[in-house]
This record gives sequence, structure tokens and C-alpha cells, in this order.
Amino acid sequence: MIGIDLIKTSRMNRLIERFGDKILLKFLSENEILLVKNYKTASGFWAAKEAFSKALGVGIGSECNFHDITIYKTAKGAPKLRLSSKLIKKFKIQDSSLSITHDGEYAIAVVVIEFSTATDKIK
Repeated sequence: MIGIDLIKTSRMNRLIERFGDKILLKFLSENEILLVKNYKTASGFWAAKEAFSKALGVGIGSECNFHDITIYKTAKGAPKLRLSSKLIKKFKIQDSSLSITHDGEYAIAVVVIEFSTATDKIK
């Protein structure tokens, strides 16, 4: 399944100006916050987690919350997803891929999830 999300980075900038690191802790772990260079990076991380939840088909909520999804970077700086065991087991997730991009005042993320069952294929 594929999920995509777009966020206007100025929205994240306003949230950070208003609430500081408290807003980041709502959707990021402390390790993720260490990776955030500015509001644009934070926007990309937000979009990534939203895109993942959309690819999962449930959105952010009780079945999948922001802290079930962790973003980390490879040695070359590529973003990757680490998922809670709850998500992996419940949704039978085999693998996932993430791409984040920024253009002007927007951050966009695309996530692809590969499930271990093929129940969602076209019949």
C-alpha cells in the first residue's frame, strides 16, 4: 500500500514558535528530535508519519499513533522507518519504504508498506 502526505512548512513553524519543543514531543521521540534541524525537517517527519498511517489504512489514532513510528537516518542520511512490534504484528508488515522531499514552503512524504499477506490485491 502507498500513502502520501503534504504539509505547509509555515504551519509547523507557527506551532514550534507557539509551543516550542512540547509540540515536537507530541509526534517525535527524543532521538528523532535530535535529527530535526529546523521546522522544515520537523514538517517532513510529520508528513512521513501521516503518510505511513494512510498507507496502513487507519490514519493516526488508536490503532497507529505517532510514537508507533520512528524515523531514523542511514549512514548516508536516507530516512528510514522503525515500527513498533504492535504495528508489525497487528498489520503483518513485512517491509516499508520512505521518501521525504521539500519544495518551497511544502514538505511531502511518500510511504510504501509491504504486507506479509496479499489480502488487499485487486481481485
